[in-house]
Amino acid sequence: MKGTNLGEFEELVLLTVAALIEEAYSVAICDELSNQTGRSVKLGVGLSRLEEKGLVKNQLGEAKKARGGKRKRFYQLTTPGKAALVRAKSMRDQLWDRIPSLVWKKV
Repeated sequence: MKGTNLGEFEELVLLTVAALIEEAYSVAICDELSNQTGRSVKLGVGLSRLEEKGLVKNQLGEAKKARGGKRKRFYQLTTPGKAALVRAKSMRDQLWDRIPSLVWKKV
């Protein structure tokens, strides 16, 4: 079925949401991804697409005076989002385990 495997960027976003725990809002996710990957990151519709797939959900935080009364939209993994990450890690681990150690001695 189409859409059951994560793309690289989707996996990175989900991992970042998981790592940031309760501080996973758009700007923090972009900043962390940029710091970890060294790439300029703009989420655009990325979080919306992950939400449509049921891999993340969002919740509005409290309004803050420092933000002019605006509320941050915080993201968290859903159960299917966690399962997708576990599947992706398992698949990668299986492939890594199949690589003979001789391959790495030439590097």
